[in-house]
Amino acid sequence: MAEDLKYIIESLLFVSETPLTMDHLKGTIEGEETAAIRTALDELMAEYELRDGGFLLKQVAGGYQFRTQGRYNEWIKRLIKPSTPRLSKAALETLAIIAYNQPTIRSDIEHIRGVDSGGVIRMLMERKLIRVLGRKEIPGRPLIYATTKHFLEVFELKDLKDLPTPREIEELSRSRLEENPDVEDEDEDHPPASQLPAEMPEAKTHADNQD
Repeated sequence: MAEDLKYIIESLLFVSETPLTMDHLKGTIEGEETAAIRTALDELMAEYELRDGGFLLKQVAGGYQFRTQGRYNEWIKRLIKPSTPRLSKAALETLAIIAYNQPTIRSDIEHIRGVDSGGVIRMLMERKLIRVLGRKEIPGRPLIYATTKHFLEVFELKDLKDLPTPREIEELSRSRLEENPDVEDEDEDHPPASQLPAEMPEAKTHADNQD
């Protein structure tokens, strides 16, 4: 199997609708060492990058997945014709606050935004961009929120350490999220840019930040 390993992995990645982790690959390709699988993945990533064609193999949300080239988004959107409601600016701001401050609670989010965020938080949960980790042991025991693996997939992030700056995440919202039918252009109340963090703080990571 060794000589075919790279192409076996390539075929698995091609048919998978979600990023494949190393555990997924090892569980499917029995008997192969982690080092051999990783080497094959590295070779595939290098080959697709050198080819510079319509798609690449990238590390996303803790796994590996084929991703289309951004420069061809215009034609992809013509074919797919996304019709799913898209995220509002208020939702993107709330998502950014959660991403950079997670784990966090609703009162902290609303302190930054200056407006009630309950509806936006519910919508982000429905889109599987954030999830509840539990309750904070303070009066009222409020829910604790964090981002999901789907969030990482949407923003093409390997993990939370790859979070862009707040400015970059806003730019990504106008490009990546426009092609990924998850953004809505409706105008909602939102805080001035001065209320959002000027620089990206150190991302807080923990094992529970998954779907």
